[in-house]
Amino acid sequence: MNMVRKPSAAGYFYPSSPQKLREELNLLLSVSKPETRPDDIFGIVSPHAGYIYSGRTAAFAYNLIKGREYKNVIVISPSHREYFPGISVYEGDAYETPLGVIEVNIKIADELASGSRLIFKGIQGHREEHAVEVQLPFLQMVLENFKIVPVVMGDQGKAYVDELASKLAKVVDKETLIVASSDLSHYHSKQEAFELDSVVEKWISEFDYEGLRQDLEERACEACGGGPIVAMMKAAALSNKSKSVILNRSDSGDVSGDNGEVVGYISAVICGA
Repeated sequence: MNMVRKPSAAGYFYPSSPQKLREELNLLLSVSKPETRPDDIFGIVSPHAGYIYSGRTAAFAYNLIKGREYKNVIVISPSHREYFPGISVYEGDAYETPLGVIEVNIKIADELASGSRLIFKGIQGHREEHAVEVQLPFLQMVLENFKIVPVVMGDQGKAYVDELASKLAKVVDKETLIVASSDLSHYHSKQEAFELDSVVEKWISEFDYEGLRQDLEERACEACGGGPIVAMMKAAALSNKSKSVILNRSDSGDVSGDNGEVVGYISAVICGA
């Protein structure tokens, strides 16, 4: 492999020691047991903060796919550190975490970018982005023998979301999972966050991605990865999947005890009706 993206969030968002990382992930997975067990899973929504804050909520989603035989996982995230017009599909060979190297499925990466003016292969958005990276150790703990397609949205406007949804619907099959990486509202009081995040929860639970898109645009709610969520849901609809289930919702104040300025988190699953 000539181009391997090294971890940048290890030691900050999650432990850099492989042993400590496995221990933390095993603990999170052991305490986050979802009540639902859908069979026909198209994708999941998972938060991307430090594991101490959002790991428990994320683990509800990852427990649902534990032991399933997905050969490919498309991880879609927002870009926190750099703006660029378009959607960047990682052009390298692999991503590395403390738990090992995960190969990129270059065929699917090529198919997503092929013939598109809005989606391209590159390293923009991938250099130091944590929102893709923090999902990967969870995947390594619950799946075996899989490849990834890391996707970072530099622009989450409607045209970009619609283009990505259309492309996803063409490449996803029963052996492919989508992970939409997103936190919710940022730095509001716990009560304000509860109200804002309830809007996102409502639209996801009702499988109304257009309602979610509109409220995000009008700032009636917040989700830094709203574009990835909407694109995944629309791709699911195009693939005749129309059910969504909220698994868990929380905020950083639940852990820190500081309810003055919190960050919201949600996990959900998108599946067949």
